Amino acid sequence: MARRRSNPLALAVLECLSEKPMHPYEISATLRTRGKEQSIKLNYGSLYSVVESLAKQGLITAQHTTREGRRPERTVYTITEAGQAELEDWLSELLSTPTREYTSLEAGLSLVGALPPDEVAQLLDTRIVALRIELGALERAEEICAEMKLPELFSIESQYRHALLTAELDFVQDLLTRIRKGTLGGSKLWRRTHELRAEGMSFDEIMADPVGHLGEEARALLPREEQS
Repeated sequence: MARRRSNPLALAVLECLSEKPMHPYEISATLRTRGKEQSIKLNYGSLYSVVESLAKQGLITAQHTTREGRRPERTVYTITEAGQAELEDWLSELLSTPTREYTSLEAGLSLVGALPPDEVAQLLDTRIVALRIELGALERAEEICAEMKLPELFSIESQYRHALLTAELDFVQDLLTRIRKGTLGGSKLWRRTHELRAEGMSFDEIMADPVGHLGEEARALLPREEQS
């Protein structure tokens, strides 16, 4: 049976332990120092759960315990041969195989008709501001990396994030323009539907005679046999 691979934090733990044995706190500190929480959801509680799960699967094993001063004992883990093989196979899969990822923006766009066009435009305006802020923060981080003369290898995930955010910003700006100009296909139908709903007409009443209420553009909403 193929192993379920759903938590990138588990992969990050394996990668850390492939470098040297560590206890969970050291793994967490290492990931944060390297800025990996920007790419991988990281919190200390979930990290412990991941470590326990990897140990149960035989991918890592407890090596020894340490104690510093009056602090509680900490268990140091090391990667097993099976864990090293899993790390290499999982990482190879992530890099080589595109997967369908369902983003929050895509989900929102798929249901966008539930809100009036003008409200959607205002919300997209808000998103554009947030995207610009995040892009600015990324650009400052990239400048710091350049000043430190760090090899690109250590910030390549940031470059990827920058490319995605830039593409999203371009898309959202174009969509916003088309909504406000009314050039987005279906805009008139969309706007008129919300005007009728605001006047008290139910969606069922509108759809009982979409062409009559919404115009010829709504003919495409009829069953195929009724469209001609």
